[in-house]
Amino acid sequence: MPQSYSQFKAFGAITKAAFRSIAKSPSSVVFTIAFPLIFILVFGFLGGGGAKAVKVTLAPGADTANALYAALQHIDLVKIQPQAPGKTLEQRLSKGEVNAVLDIRKTGGTPAYRIGIRTMTADADKAAQLAAVLERVALSQDADAARRISELIAVEKTTIQSRKFNTIDFILPGQLGFSLLASSVFGTAFVFFNLRQSLVLKRFFATPVRREFIILAEGCARMIFQLLGAALIILVGRFFLGFTLVHEVVTVINMLLICALGLLVFMSFGFIISGIARSEATIPPLSNLITLPQFLLAGTFFSIDAFPAWMQPVSRALPLTYLNDALRQVAFDGASLWDVKMDIGILLLWGVIGYFAASRVFKWE
Repeated sequence: MPQSYSQFKAFGAITKAAFRSIAKSPSSVVFTIAFPLIFILVFGFLGGGGAKAVKVTLAPGADTANALYAALQHIDLVKIQPQAPGKTLEQRLSKGEVNAVLDIRKTGGTPAYRIGIRTMTADADKAAQLAAVLERVALSQDADAARRISELIAVEKTTIQSRKFNTIDFILPGQLGFSLLASSVFGTAFVFFNLRQSLVLKRFFATPVRREFIILAEGCARMIFQLLGAALIILVGRFFLGFTLVHEVVTVINMLLICALGLLVFMSFGFIISGIARSEATIPPLSNLITLPQFLLAGTFFSIDAFPAWMQPVSRALPLTYLNDALRQVAFDGASLWDVKMDIGILLLWGVIGYFAASRVFKWE
């Protein structure tokens, strides 16, 4: 009696063949590993050296209607940052968005000003730098420069225990996210377009293998390859560049689970492009329409809070923004998957939209 055809054996064989094809592709290796590591190394080493301005935000209720604050706005060594709705001061301090929280109070007596400086332990030197600047400004406001500084201002420093937020803690998740996006979109689009054009898909139809197993096998092969590349990038960052992984192995597992979700979502964009592309030459420009805006606007290199106010809603609509944000929260803050449920939910919503569109335009022949 002949054995029944095994869809799972066919699935395994196609997955194995697809994985070998991806691993042998120079473009896959470049997009998945080489480019992210190069950007991580370049931008990871740009953060050090030189005297830098202290990024300061004001505490709620701080007095800004005084000569001391007015003079402080013209000091190059101090950059006063606007408030960030939706974020606590501790969150902004811990992420390095600001170095200190400044509270200025005019007393009307002696000392003339009481000033509070709240900072993280990692930015203790910035607090000292800010205090020195305030003393110089206060002396410049008084005609009798010989007066004791204690009669002008009283500075109180509050230090919050924290981990140091390094440049690599921001750059690595952004580069990892973009690697997943670029590889998924370009790789999926080219693979299925070429399979259709070379009539490989048509030949598959002559076999008993079901269509969904063909797609699942190709997707599974890309998923395995991309997650191996992601794990390599995370480990290189951890052991060679000081990337923060709060809960070590648990953090790595959570990051890879988020990466897997991101891959599923981003592959839907590749399916859409493979369905609407008229020739292989049209795939790169169509893919760039999806990847390039996210590369620039989704917080890959800089926090989207640094963008103009009119641009931030655009950034917050992009799926890569939420992948990057979830990866950073899990890695540096030690957040669980439940803690980043909003980011995951928005990624899932994009996945539903993407696969619905892909089902309308994807072609088998």
